[in-house]
Amino acid sequence: MTDNTPHRTTSAKLIVLDMAGTTVADGGLVERAFERAAERLGVEPGSADHTAKLQYVRDTMGESKISVFRHLFGAEDLAQRANSAFEEAYGELVDGGLIAPLPGARETIEKLRAEGRTVVLTTGFARVTQDAILDALGWQGLADLTLCPADAGGRGRPYPDMVLAAFLRTGAVADVRESVVVGDTAYDMLSGVRAGAGIVAGVLTGAHDGATLREHGATHVLASVADLPAALEQQREPGA
Repeated sequence: MTDNTPHRTTSAKLIVLDMAGTTVADGGLVERAFERAAERLGVEPGSADHTAKLQYVRDTMGESKISVFRHLFGAEDLAQRANSAFEEAYGELVDGGLIAPLPGARETIEKLRAEGRTVVLTTGFARVTQDAILDALGWQGLADLTLCPADAGGRGRPYPDMVLAAFLRTGAVADVRESVVVGDTAYDMLSGVRAGAGIVAGVLTGAHDGATLREHGATHVLASVADLPAALEQQREPGA
């Protein structure tokens, strides 16, 4: 673990966790689902347009998917069609068993809740896709709350809305600085910083490396979410 900011005192009672890449291993399903969706909208596989669009999807991992498609396709009707095709394709892949929890993720969530912390799972996917993932993993009810962009007014990461929605809906802490945001992308880090979270932790199990996570505001970089409980315990130690 590395810590690149001055120590901040926090009770860390509200834990906001990303899903894909942070607690869930999806084996590149985002890219595969995008390729299916793009083909349905007439983007020729192997074309320069396809390559450029796929690269943008890679570069914006963690961002709300409808926002990505608005950038790629421009017109709202095309963006909505692309998003619907993507969600359908991703759901098909999830139903095919191509998804799994990251090692220690479920145990970490259970441990955090047993310690009296409130855990919220967030995603850039639509609710139907988030529920498909939770169902596939048997994770319905595992966390105290699950949120998608639509649950927070429609804006996903890098906006702070889902973190702030978790803060408001749970009432778990009196100060947003007592919250912890954990994710694998630059967009996760930005959303945590913009929300004013006391701890913004990046994990190395997903899209971005440690340098990118720190550049976008990570206060901590962890090998995986399984290291989070120990990191939080260290924060509580005198002089940590």
